[in-house]
Amino acid sequence: MKKRAFLSVSDKTGLIPFAEGLVECGFELVSTGGTEKALKQAGVPVTNVSEITGFPECLDGRVKTLHPMVHAGILAMRDNPAHMDQIHALGVVPIDVVCVNLYPFKQTMLKPGVKFEECIENIDIGGPSMLRAAAKNHKDVAVVVDAADYQTVLNELKESGEVCYQTKLALCLKVFEHTAAYDAMIADYLRRQTKAGLPDQFTMTYEKVQDMRYGENPHQKAMFYKEVDASPATLPMAKQLNGKELSYNNINDTNGALELLREFRKDKEHVAVVGVKHANPCGVALAKTTAEAYVKAYEADPVSLFGGIVVTNGEVDEAAAKEMTKIFLEIIVAPSYTSQALEVLCKKKNLRVLELPGICDELPKTMYDMKKVMGGLLVQEFNRGEIGEMNVPTKRKPSEKEMEDLLFAWKLVKHTKSNAITIAKDNVSCGIGPGQVNRIWAAQQAIEHAGARVKGAVMASDAFFPFDDCVKAAGEAGITAIIQPGGSIRDEDSIKACDEMGIAMVFTGMRHFKH
Repeated sequence: MKKRAFLSVSDKTGLIPFAEGLVECGFELVSTGGTEKALKQAGVPVTNVSEITGFPECLDGRVKTLHPMVHAGILAMRDNPAHMDQIHALGVVPIDVVCVNLYPFKQTMLKPGVKFEECIENIDIGGPSMLRAAAKNHKDVAVVVDAADYQTVLNELKESGEVCYQTKLALCLKVFEHTAAYDAMIADYLRRQTKAGLPDQFTMTYEKVQDMRYGENPHQKAMFYKEVDASPATLPMAKQLNGKELSYNNINDTNGALELLREFRKDKEHVAVVGVKHANPCGVALAKTTAEAYVKAYEADPVSLFGGIVVTNGEVDEAAAKEMTKIFLEIIVAPSYTSQALEVLCKKKNLRVLELPGICDELPKTMYDMKKVMGGLLVQEFNRGEIGEMNVPTKRKPSEKEMEDLLFAWKLVKHTKSNAITIAKDNVSCGIGPGQVNRIWAAQQAIEHAGARVKGAVMASDAFFPFDDCVKAAGEAGITAIIQPGGSIRDEDSIKACDEMGIAMVFTGMRHFKH
């Protein structure tokens, strides 16, 4: 008895050679609409599914394969005599190979200006049903959802007349991964359309960007995935123009740099340059040109920036490129480069040069910040908090220049690991104290790093001062103004210390923990 294969694919890549191979192996082909047409045009013999079901396609093609003659043929267990007797009595022919790929929901969803109704019409119903049925009965049915597996299936059929169990099991897994991702993609799309917020069951679809040589350490395996509809402002959308493949740590650290850079997206008067090492800022500056901003960022902490990452929202020209190549940098990311700049940068064969035109685009409000923990997932909104009304509890008010620097330092501390203190002057970072277990240590570290530049600088803290020790340390160092959330039961101690030392202090009413 001839074996039967069911083929119904939206993506027809490799379809004809696969179908021809199945025919050579003695298979009868059954198909639907567009797939049937493609096969007939190629001269491949095929039977329309309506001839099998005795029921025509209807409802504009919404109903084609949802029929017992199809699903009984797929789901019948060949080693179950009762099953085989039943399908024989019903006139059902077993289906041994199912090859289906689904309506292009992703491609439809990503089309500019696509209407909601069009997306809904591209939700496949019959396809996932057949795939799931075939995968459930994988012991008897070879189910193919990926064109990359066509040749493997054909090779085994030609060699032994059947697909081995291990291959069928692997294909089964691939099906459920595929349909799970497909359904998650639809759910995520609908969640964004309805602005439903965080659900009780959280699912999202990610696609592989690249295999990684290793993770944080050489003994850890790693992979890089991207969101299906990744924003143009995000790292997966960058184009690499030069250098080695990005590592796990490269990607993690660069992402942190991009998050900080976006704080300056509304500043049209300056170019921002952000230097990062181990996911913490180590040199940040604003200036009129990319070259000037880079030099200032470098001079803020030349030791830490060596081997670090630089991102900027300005075009990199030849002058900036020459400055950037004076030391060893891992990565440079910018919205654009002049041809002269690329000529300079690409002489460093290991320097990773990335172009990201949407580098400062607004991120969609439906994007979430996620952290994997053992056995679970933490999900939150991104920290988009901006200061509303500020309170100045001290006798001295900050000057206009101090306030400008305070707001600059506040943006830096938002993206520095807690406990965090940042010191800034003239729109340049002077000292950064990240990731300490207490706030005074972070303050002392930032003051030490600032050196002589601390005189006349300002300080930012990501959370309130539990004691007045940070204020006293700041005053003794020569800091003139402080910005912090406030809200401690001992705020009065810090206010008193500021007044005694002539420091202006601003309360934001908002903290920026970054653990």
